[in-house]
Amino acid sequence: MEIHEIRYFIALCDTLNFTRAAERCNVSQPALTRAIQHLEGKLGGPLVHRERSNTHLTELGRIMQPYFRQMLEQMDEAREKAKSFAKLDATALTIGLMCTIGPHRLINLFSTFVSAHSGVEVYLKDAPASALEELLDKGEIDVAIFCRPDDLDDRFHTLPLYRERFVVAVGPGHPLERTNAVRIRDLHQQNYLARVNCEYYDYLRGLREQIGDVELKRPYTSERDDWIQCMVAAGLGFTYIPEYAVTVPGVITRPLIDPEVYRTVSLVTVRGRPHSPAVGAFLREAKRYRWENPAVQTEQAREAELSASA
Repeated sequence: MEIHEIRYFIALCDTLNFTRAAERCNVSQPALTRAIQHLEGKLGGPLVHRERSNTHLTELGRIMQPYFRQMLEQMDEAREKAKSFAKLDATALTIGLMCTIGPHRLINLFSTFVSAHSGVEVYLKDAPASALEELLDKGEIDVAIFCRPDDLDDRFHTLPLYRERFVVAVGPGHPLERTNAVRIRDLHQQNYLARVNCEYYDYLRGLREQIGDVELKRPYTSERDDWIQCMVAAGLGFTYIPEYAVTVPGVITRPLIDPEVYRTVSLVTVRGRPHSPAVGAFLREAKRYRWENPAVQTEQAREAELSASA
């Protein structure tokens, strides 16, 4: 059955007049009559009886009318949904966000995007980097923001957003608080509070093994960064952490050097997959966003902190 045939039939149901129904549908009366006849042929029986000036529905016509009317209403609703989707009205955008990324560098991007596209509902899905790759590949999230020490495979396209260095986080009074920077060798026999979801966990362990003679005590391990940071602030040990991932007051950071370790946080999409209007809008916003130099900001913050403690 053709949609226009159903529309013509509903117009005839409302008017019970072929001429007025044709005018409502903006077609000629013969064209409308042929469409009704085609529809009757497909359904196997007459829908309308014409007796001079008396046009009325047959029993089959009365049975089919509510079904056809519902079909048209659903088609109109689907069309409006599609228009809203294209205009970013009442649209959802699911962003996978690596659980070790702090909010400081991304809050303004999200705020700018939501202000410009108020009809988009943004849902942030928190997960480790490996889980985000799988969710993105399966289409269960629209885009992802994460990083990893090695390159992603060819399935994914990455848009680098910002670069941040790893720091050593300690609590007030910790011996490392008095240093300007911390070498990996300085961590020998220190209490290490391990962040299980850190994507650089194995990489940092490999650096210690390369240097040699750097053994850590490990009193606590947790999947929750907020717990590790609270334990750091309480003086229970140190942890490695990206500079903009620190969210707990009282945590003191010092740059990790010899060697320095950086990570690049990227916006990741599936290569070759067509972007929805919401995904396209978010990518454009991320490209336009002004990403300041995090290394400069961190150095300024560190100098201010040292001046205040002097």
